[in-house]
Amino acid sequence: MPHYGYARVSTIDQDLALQRAALKAAGCDVIRAEKASGARRDERTELQVLLNFLRQGDTLVVTRIDRLARSVKDLQDIVHELKAKGAKLKATEQPIDTGTAAGKAFLNMLGVFAEFETNLRRERQLEGIAAAKARGVYKGRQPIINSVEVQRLSQEEQLGATAIARRLGIGRASVYRVLGRRGRLPVAAE
Repeated sequence: MPHYGYARVSTIDQDLALQRAALKAAGCDVIRAEKASGARRDERTELQVLLNFLRQGDTLVVTRIDRLARSVKDLQDIVHELKAKGAKLKATEQPIDTGTAAGKAFLNMLGVFAEFETNLRRERQLEGIAAAKARGVYKGRQPIINSVEVQRLSQEEQLGATAIARRLGIGRASVYRVLGRRGRLPVAAE
């Protein structure tokens, strides 16, 4: 019965080598790996490739459950998908085997803890941002739209919103927001 490995890290600075080695040692001939957040499944194309490929009797192997999913719902969706295909899930560092009742129960507990960890990290991040704002250190993301250039193109070159948006590579709604802020929103003909 084939074993297929899945390795994931969240940022491009992180290394997949340890996970790859553990999956190889667990008997995985095929290992799909990616650098993507575990919070959103739609951004993890390598995982989707594996899930589409797995067949009856195959086993998906990960090093830890948090490499597979960061929310209970996402984890349960993946497990249900595997079950529907007749495939199993195993983790090399945790006693997970969806072929047993104890393995399923432990899997759900680990999913809860992975989601809890993600939520704690998000709370700490928001607290840090609030503290930085209070100190006047955090100003938020720098604007990507050059308001001065939008105004110049509108006034000096007499370009409309669509032409400005195309030239600057921004959305037309953004142009209207900038022009509206300055009180120079073009009047639509009726």
